[in-house]
Amino acid sequence: MTLRVSLAATAALAVGLAGAAHAGDGKLLLTGGVSSIDGAAGGGLTPWAVTGSYATAGEWGGTAFLTGVKTGDYALKTYGVAASWNDRLEVSLARQDLDTRDNLAPLGLSGLHLKQDILGVKLRVAGDAVLDSDTWMPQVAVGLEHKTAHVGALGPTLFGPLGAKRSGTDVYVSATKLFLAPGVLVNLTLRATQANQNGLLGFGGAQGRSHQIKPELSVAKLLAKNVAVGAEFRAKPDNLNRSVLGEGALKENAWYDVFVAWAPSKQVSLTAAYVDLGRIAPVVQPKRQTGAYLSAQFAF
Repeated sequence: MTLRVSLAATAALAVGLAGAAHAGDGKLLLTGGVSSIDGAAGGGLTPWAVTGSYATAGEWGGTAFLTGVKTGDYALKTYGVAASWNDRLEVSLARQDLDTRDNLAPLGLSGLHLKQDILGVKLRVAGDAVLDSDTWMPQVAVGLEHKTAHVGALGPTLFGPLGAKRSGTDVYVSATKLFLAPGVLVNLTLRATQANQNGLLGFGGAQGRSHQIKPELSVAKLLAKNVAVGAEFRAKPDNLNRSVLGEGALKENAWYDVFVAWAPSKQVSLTAAYVDLGRIAPVVQPKRQTGAYLSAQFAF
């Protein structure tokens, strides 16, 4: 399945959600998380068990977001929307666009943009992240993210000799708990995935086609009711490490970030972070990709 999300479609759906949403004031600031780069509610790099917006039982809610990541040699733009119902079900759409600039010029691919579309569904199945804060029972959700890569002129190599596929589906389970007394949120996500560089380089490879279970961890501290700081870790598979391009040519590293999130109101939240995305295509650019992450989310 191919899902194309344009800026116009994103704006139209966001306007529709604004008209249809009935989110109340039941949730505390920032307890719905922010929009991850894949579109699901959570941290910047990983989903949490929460649903987006401030909608609670019996209510609709929606979010729209725009995120930019700029490292030393690459630039990633991602944007999308999500709708949630009853504080239990979330459906999200996102589009990612990685500008490789001139880094792939040695392969004859200068200026290539790697893009992907993501359809996400998340269902809360147990617990409550906040209201049961006097117990250790976390909120638990299961989700899936169906991704389709658009890699342009890299396709004949990526989907040929390298053995990757054009689309794939990640399945995950997340457990999230906010301890109100110390103001600390902890999230653990286990993701079954085939994605190479989150899917921007397709799924699987000649040396690995099965799903692998990878952990993702987020820890956040509330400094005030509308300000949080924290850190994230996201492990990733390494399907293309041994490829026709040579040992380690496309080796993949885990992702990390350190972030601060600020919500001046329940309608707007802003997130800034320092990110480390490891090495991306070491065959042409061996240094680690570190830089800045900026994101804005609008809730309805």
